[in-house]
Amino acid sequence: MPLEALQPAARPGALPPAACTLCPRRCGANRRVAAGRCHGGGLPLVAHTMLHHWEEPCLAGTRGSGTVFFGGCPLGCLFCQNHAISHRAGGAPHTAQQLAARFLAMQQRGAHNLNLVTAGHYRPWVQRALALARAQGFSLPVVWNSGGYETTEALDALAADVDIWLLDLKFHAAALAATLADAPDYFPVASAAAKQACRLAGPPVFGGGGLLRRGVILRLLVLPGHHKDAMALLRFMASELPRGGFLLSLMRQYTPPPGLGLPRPLSRRLASYEYRQVLDEAERLGLATGYTQQAESASAAYIPPFEV
Repeated sequence: MPLEALQPAARPGALPPAACTLCPRRCGANRRVAAGRCHGGGLPLVAHTMLHHWEEPCLAGTRGSGTVFFGGCPLGCLFCQNHAISHRAGGAPHTAQQLAARFLAMQQRGAHNLNLVTAGHYRPWVQRALALARAQGFSLPVVWNSGGYETTEALDALAADVDIWLLDLKFHAAALAATLADAPDYFPVASAAAKQACRLAGPPVFGGGGLLRRGVILRLLVLPGHHKDAMALLRFMASELPRGGFLLSLMRQYTPPPGLGLPRPLSRRLASYEYRQVLDEAERLGLATGYTQQAESASAAYIPPFEV
């Protein structure tokens, strides 16, 4: 299996150094010979590609968002609905050339954009693949779909390649982030990333059909039993991010993943009153630009058929 790490370091898309620092965990793994904490090794793992019709309307449009799901994850939340690929090395290894072919195929299928899901631990390969694809006529807007656990240095490195930042804000309290993702530093890291994304993208820019061409979408998944933590995240957005500088996607879709044996309250779905309180807080804070979800969105039917 060819290892892109063996290319000269100055070449765009070369593998990271032997001690990997691509994500905020900076685990130091030598990914030329073994996987890091993220489960990523010497080549990116692709678990599924699809025209995604269930993303935010400004991304899905009428033809779908050209979504590429990558295997592994730097964060690894206990409740992840994509746990089949995020909690392990799920998917098939791809060279940069093979990734570029996937990207071009999304364009040929009529996708409105290229939606890269949890690609941060493969950033050098992805950037090399984007360069190869653009040399062959690729021109779709690129969506960086991330759990929000990204360094500002990573966002800066991606600035020329990414048009739309689709970032989660998951946890405000350090104790909650430590319990659910073993990442007590989540909020300081993700809040800095959200600020940097807003600086890099500027206010949302829309094209024909209401499609987002450039900008930031911040996703907030309300977790059962933790709606007050979500409200604290809303207060951060209202006080520290530019007004009108992002779209809020307030998500109600939490579904207890089968087989994980999660304790309460994560073993149940979100109660209507919990979501209502968070929605009321968003409206009180003036965060009305964006998207909400209906209760029907909490269904395992929306989880893609991953190649694991």
